Amino acid sequence: MTRHLISSGSPFEKQVGYSRALVDGDWAFVAGTTGYDPETRVMPDSAADQARNALALIARTLDGAGFAMADVVRATYYFTRADYWDEVGPVLGEVFGEIRPAATALIVGLIKPEMKVEIEVTALRRR
Repeated sequence: MTRHLISSGSPFEKQVGYSRALVDGDWAFVAGTTGYDPETRVMPDSAADQARNALALIARTLDGAGFAMADVVRATYYFTRADYWDEVGPVLGEVFGEIRPAATALIVGLIKPEMKVEIEVTALRRR
């Protein structure tokens, strides 16, 4: 299988020059994904709702590439404040509680002030 680039249609992808995901063989690398509503392009105020939107886009992206959330082997969570962990943790548990990928959480600055959480994942297709 050759390298395949996947777009979600976000204007940022073309503007900045990146892909929502890159598939190379049995691996999928999903770019950092924030919580903008995919239909309205509005960012929810709640960090938990931002995480839900990000995870939904990640799931759609993986599904479109022939992967599932169960294929996620690595997740990285970026928070702009440490206390968002308590709000977002249960949302992550709903999605990854049984999958349990290797994960890292970091406190960082994100590029827009309304962004509270960003999530990126790596998946390995199960045979």
